[in-house]
Amino acid sequence: MPFVGEILKHKSVSIVGLAKNAGKTECLNYIIKRLPLGWFNVAVTSIGIDGETTDQVTGTVKPEITVREGMFFATSEKHFRQKRPLSELYAVSDEDTALGRVVTAKALQEGKVLLSGPSGAAALKRWMRSLNDFGIDLILIDGALSRLSTASPAVSEAMVLSTGAAYSANIRELVGKTAFVVELIRLPLYVGPEPGIRVSSFSSLDAADLKGNRVIEVEGALTDRLLQKVRQGLGEEETELVVGDFTKVFCSQELYRAFVRRGGRISVRMKSELLAVCVNPVAPNGIVLDSDTLCRELSQRIGLPVYDIVKNDYEI
Repeated sequence: MPFVGEILKHKSVSIVGLAKNAGKTECLNYIIKRLPLGWFNVAVTSIGIDGETTDQVTGTVKPEITVREGMFFATSEKHFRQKRPLSELYAVSDEDTALGRVVTAKALQEGKVLLSGPSGAAALKRWMRSLNDFGIDLILIDGALSRLSTASPAVSEAMVLSTGAAYSANIRELVGKTAFVVELIRLPLYVGPEPGIRVSSFSSLDAADLKGNRVIEVEGALTDRLLQKVRQGLGEEETELVVGDFTKVFCSQELYRAFVRRGGRISVRMKSELLAVCVNPVAPNGIVLDSDTLCRELSQRIGLPVYDIVKNDYEI
């Protein structure tokens, strides 16, 4: 499969689902199965809990995560004791999670695991740095629901996006919502002088505060509330907002579009690299979308190949 070859060019890759049951775990297993472990050292973890056999919310069957012999993996003490292949323990973190300390081990045989690693982006980055002594070539990060922070370029170099009928059961709406996320991922890097003003969602702004500052640094999240304040103070024309990265953009698609149509721009300090988009055309409620139509229409919209990895047996 072409994007697996692209993954090998990076030190860290996040696999992020836009909704529960969007096919993220299937995508992770697909990647793991095709990595050349004979000469490539891989570590995998999850920022949430993944690998359970049953979805705790919907009650539907979930795919388990399979690690291969020689792979490193990180999970909580509870889940390490609960379910693991024969493994060699390498490290136990000093940081506690709700399920105990984070354990890093190397699988000595293929087997299914429950992953529940570092619980936040900062802890995840510390764990990633701790792998420096183990000769790891690639770190795979299983993102949790609505936790796009794992895909931040401050955490991982690149990402694979999973979307599907669980996100929207209407192909047109699903394509539109997914394409908007892809558009945010592709926001351009900021190139220019240092912005003259810094604002946040908690700033009290008026036209006088913004006068003469057409480039504005956004500290933290860009929300609808903040974007409205900027529009009211400056309008949109030739106004550029600079955010940390795409995961900091929390404004609605409607307000974002209105801002851009009127000449506004949004750029980022750090840019993510999107390697691939995978789709799951089956929703937990039994709705099944036409896979070929979904892949074709989404691919045309975003200008990137889109894969249904369950239906099709791709090769690297």
